[in-house]
Amino acid sequence: MSDRIFGIFGVLLAIGFALSALSIEESFLSDAVGPKAFPLIIAAVLGLSSAAIALKPDADPVWPGLKRLAELAAASVVLILYATLLPVLGFVVATALASAYLAWRLGSRPLESAIVGVGIALGIYAIFHLALGLSLARGPLGF
Repeated sequence: MSDRIFGIFGVLLAIGFALSALSIEESFLSDAVGPKAFPLIIAAVLGLSSAAIALKPDADPVWPGLKRLAELAAASVVLILYATLLPVLGFVVATALASAYLAWRLGSRPLESAIVGVGIALGIYAIFHLALGLSLARGPLGF
């Protein structure tokens, strides 16, 4: 029963996400794909996967224990803080901190997590800002 509820909730969320994406106003200077394409793709994937869960639920779902739910809640808080602090700290610093924390919680040692966090942040920055020329949030360090 919980899988069906989760699946229906996901379908409703996908519909809301798609409606929000369709309300994005397009500039006459936008690219060929436009700003609606990526959110609509995400909504479609979410809707299809949620419908599959709702239509064919697991016969005996196993829910994670309290410790695992606390880990998921902490990861959600980190992602919310990431979105909140992105304009303040800048893309590279905020992404490095969030990536390092998530890598640590996935089992890396603290030093490895820090290296992974910085590597992910610099790699994404190089691809999206330097190679593709996309604008990313600038922090107090200028990047």
